[in-house]
Amino acid sequence: MILPGQVNLFNGLELEADRLPDSQREFARVLPAALQEWQTAGYRLIWLRVPIAKSILIETAVEAGFVFHHSQTDYLMLTLALEANTFIPHYATHYIGAGGVVIDDESRILVVSERFRRDRSRPHWKLPGGALHAGEGVAEAAIREVREETGVETEFRHLAAFRHWHGYRFAKSDIYMVCRLAPISTEITKDDHEIEHCIWMPLDEYLSTEQVGAFNKDIVRATLSDTRLTLMALPQHLPGSQEFFAHPDFIPNGPAGP
Repeated sequence: MILPGQVNLFNGLELEADRLPDSQREFARVLPAALQEWQTAGYRLIWLRVPIAKSILIETAVEAGFVFHHSQTDYLMLTLALEANTFIPHYATHYIGAGGVVIDDESRILVVSERFRRDRSRPHWKLPGGALHAGEGVAEAAIREVREETGVETEFRHLAAFRHWHGYRFAKSDIYMVCRLAPISTEITKDDHEIEHCIWMPLDEYLSTEQVGAFNKDIVRATLSDTRLTLMALPQHLPGSQEFFAHPDFIPNGPAGP
């Protein structure tokens, strides 16, 4: 094969990035013959991953009909549909975040006021939380975010609710997972870069003050309700590879419900 690659389950060809020519001149020379070879073989879609070290090849690829699909810090992915109406899966469309509702034995809730906010005239209280890292679980992320922002150590209890919101950063959608966490420690050591204030606030005050938005109040009310999904380990899931949340009464591999 002129430009080697691997055929995927959908009869698409994923080119091997490390075997692409290093020079634009050589790439322009071999690409027309490669296109003919791909069409003769009946491939539906060509995936071209261009490492940043070979970014000089991008102009030639675009001139041949490739279009941008997505990029990361070290590569750009392009695609070329060889059949009309070929389905091209979208790249990531959502952000995933996790927030922690941490309530201690004195009915106080752990809250923060971020340093970077629109109204700096007074604190605006919210739950500690943030975006998941690549490969990170929801429960793990909620615990980490609370620790990073407040210094408080916690353990996961259950998933209480989530919000799905369109029109977030860079026109992507956002899913925010609300986790009930139990405090292991109570001493606050806040992140001075992101967090301006961090306190244990009486729960009644949190649910009544004007310095807490309606959405953040609803999060806590949902967490206090009987609706909850616990984190379970399923036999067919490899440890660390998947998270499964279900009602506490659910029995894995048990009888189906009505």
